[in-house]
Amino acid sequence: MGTDRLESQLAFVLEIDRLKTVLRRTTLVDRSRHENSAEHSWHIALMAVLLAEHAAEEVDLGRVVRMLLVHDVVEIDAGDTFCYDAEANAGKEERERRAAERIFGLLPADQAAELRELWDEFEARETAEARYANAVDRLQPMLHNLATEGCSWQRHEVSVEQVIERNSPIGDGAPGLWEHARARLEEAVEKGWLRRREATKASAADVRRKLAELGIEDEDARRAVSRSRSR
Repeated sequence: MGTDRLESQLAFVLEIDRLKTVLRRTTLVDRSRHENSAEHSWHIALMAVLLAEHAAEEVDLGRVVRMLLVHDVVEIDAGDTFCYDAEANAGKEERERRAAERIFGLLPADQAAELRELWDEFEARETAEARYANAVDRLQPMLHNLATEGCSWQRHEVSVEQVIERNSPIGDGAPGLWEHARARLEEAVEKGWLRRREATKASAADVRRKLAELGIEDEDARRAVSRSRSR
């Protein structure tokens, strides 16, 4: 084994430690803090193993797990982009592409190509493995929200329509899991953990009215209402 090859591999190993510092919007089930992206990657990799029987098609589970372990490595440079923040998502693909080039580029050429191929496959969602990997990746934060009475959903005023639009691809990779999750979303709405879009829009009017009552300047009010509508 060449010294240069080992040094490159170990440099990558140390670099990915930084993923532990990237915080997501999802809280832990005990609500003590936000999870980090390294924890998320481990969690969904294990989920993929446990829930493989629910995949829409037969999959190479080892490839799925490898895909999930590397899919968020780019967040070391690009950060975690909240999926319901339209403004933050502008330019996300380009930020993550540049991050992939730098971070996977730390590895020896053959391993860099292998991990980059897995990352590209996950993003494209064109293979059975990628569709199943995406399904568990999207399901996990939904489960956390359902277990915490919609903690992140409520904090960011997310609507059930947004959650459905974001997570419907779960059905492509694991239809049974999406059927279960979809039913739980209706339960979340009934319990007040999730708003319907009409209620979210109404809250923008409430913000405008309340700000007017408090005598806040028009420009500040417009900004607050804009933020409310964009969530």
